[in-house]
Amino acid sequence: MPGKDKAAATAPRQETDDAVARIIADWRRERPGLDTAPLHVLARLHRTFLLYQTRTSRPLAERGLSMAGFDVLTALRRAGARYQLTAGELAASGLISSAGVTLRLDRLEKDGLIVRERDGQDRRVVHCRLTEAGLALIDELFTVHLDNERRMLAGLTGEESAQLGTLLAKLERSLEELPEAD
Repeated sequence: MPGKDKAAATAPRQETDDAVARIIADWRRERPGLDTAPLHVLARLHRTFLLYQTRTSRPLAERGLSMAGFDVLTALRRAGARYQLTAGELAASGLISSAGVTLRLDRLEKDGLIVRERDGQDRRVVHCRLTEAGLALIDELFTVHLDNERRMLAGLTGEESAQLGTLLAKLERSLEELPEAD
């Protein structure tokens, strides 16, 4: 029945149809005594992150920018007028790991999006500052980024989105407070 196949293909997917549900079902079949409850949240979170990462990096890549570079530029933009921070302040800004800051800064400076300047009072301190080109690019890209994220959240109501944000913040705190495994 071709009509039935087409209807099934266009019907909204149920949670039981997704890859994570199939993985959970496989584990229940193979190891029935195993509690797979964490997969319901964390496997979906992981798969969601991978989709998010793909969809957010595409518009950036079209402009020659990585997600890491985008994070640096947004941190500098959020710093307010003068749009400058030290490498340490960038690393502490929340989304940027200290491990790769120097490489990111090198690339952004090479692309003319930031400049590094020695502090007038303490020559040991180096400030990273957005150039006019960097400011224009991040203002444009951040608007595109927010529009993209709105499209990604279109399947949720405003209330669901707010609730999910609250729950994810709670999960983040739970992970941060978790002692490191030996």
